[in-house]
Amino acid sequence: MRKPADCQTMAHIRAEIDRIDEELVRIFAERAGYIDRAAEIKAQVDLPARIEDRVEEVVRNVRRHAQTHGLPPDLVEKLWRRLIDWSIAREESRLGPDSLRKG
Repeated sequence: MRKPADCQTMAHIRAEIDRIDEELVRIFAERAGYIDRAAEIKAQVDLPARIEDRVEEVVRNVRRHAQTHGLPPDLVEKLWRRLIDWSIAREESRLGPDSLRKG
C-alpha cells in the first residue's frame, strides 16, 4: 500500500485504485449482509423496506462524514441516495414492494 504522494507512476496509482475498489466492493458486500438481515427483521415486525426517517438520518450521517474527510457533501449525498435506493430495492426483493405491505 502506497500513499498518494509515494506513487511515482500511473501504474502505481492504478494499482492502488484497484486495491481500494476491491476493498470497497468487499465493504458493500458486508453492508448488503446487514441489509438482508434488516429485511428478515422487518418481515417479522411488519415494517416497510423504506423508512423515510431512517433514510434521512443516513444521509445526514454521510454528509457529516463527507465534510470530516474533505469531500463535497452534495456529491456524497447523491452517491449515497443511489446506494440507499439499491438497498431498499434489495429489501423489497425479499419483503415485496412497500405498496403491498400492511404497514
